[in-house]
Amino acid sequence: MTHGQGAAMDEHASPQEPTGSHEHRADDPAPGATTDAGRPPVATDPDVDLHVPQQRQELRRHPVVLLGTIAAGGVLGAFGRYGLSVAMPHGQSGFPWSTFLANVSGAFLIGVLMVLIAEVLPAHPLLRPFLGVGVLGGYTTFSTSIVDTRQLVVAGTARTALLYLLATLVCAVLASLAGTLLARTLAARGGRA
Repeated sequence: MTHGQGAAMDEHASPQEPTGSHEHRADDPAPGATTDAGRPPVATDPDVDLHVPQQRQELRRHPVVLLGTIAAGGVLGAFGRYGLSVAMPHGQSGFPWSTFLANVSGAFLIGVLMVLIAEVLPAHPLLRPFLGVGVLGGYTTFSTSIVDTRQLVVAGTARTALLYLLATLVCAVLASLAGTLLARTLAARGGRA
């Protein structure tokens, strides 16, 4: 249950229904609300409870600027990933090193970024969407690792597929942890200087 949902459930509970007995979901329509097609509206963001006025305001704050920032970062990240794929091509039965490297290095950079934004630097509100969601979201490609795994299985190299799948998951988690620890260590050293 997200913050504020308890209040929304009490406010919208029907007289026949005891308060809090209805499992509230973010896509529950407001009582009596319909779209032009006569259907109830659906929430666009599962983290935003449209029944709570303060959370509805969240959707109105500069969506064009935010989406443009994410898109610009995504373009840069995708170019970086494309550059890796051109520099390190692989056949259908070869280990997909470019995808592996993008995912592991991207996970490392996400670990570093989150420490910098959350603990070290006073972050601009668009820095995390630009770098985290945009650049690193466009650079990493875990969905492609699944496609690569399937292609390896179809090509008859199931052992390589299993090794690749496990290595991607384990190395990405460890890289994210390493990035977090490294950033914290460097930030602590910088604070003592």
